[in-house]
Amino acid sequence: MADTMQFDLVSPERSLLSTQAKTVSIPGTDGDMTAGPGHAAVITTLRPGILKVETETGTEEFVVTGGFAEIGTTMSVLAERAVPYADMTQETYEDLVREAQAYYKKVVEETENEPGPVDDAAKLLQDMVAVGGHIGLDPKQPNF
Repeated sequence: MADTMQFDLVSPERSLLSTQAKTVSIPGTDGDMTAGPGHAAVITTLRPGILKVETETGTEEFVVTGGFAEIGTTMSVLAERAVPYADMTQETYEDLVREAQAYYKKVVEETENEPGPVDDAAKLLQDMVAVGGHIGLDPKQPNF
């Protein structure tokens, strides 16, 4: 079995990383997951969190806001938004939280507070807020 697999991370704006990876840890909506060469084929959705790619030269980290991952002989992550951890600032983080808040408010208005969609939007917002605390930024709790 190979020691690495091809890994690609793309967002609508650009390709962020294309490399040989030993392992990739993703924030899946059903729980965190780590995949490497030989992993069973699966497609999963992402929640806001930290994506970590272990290569032969070190670890690359990205803040993702959602998307999905396709794992097979290679692994591709299509992120809604992805920011290299090194580029994450308080201002960038607050912009991401504001986007999540706007989405939550839109869902509440459009669905007339139906439990399913509103709960999903609230969870998305909570996950985005939690990312700040995880990476050492000020996770100001938004008002719902």
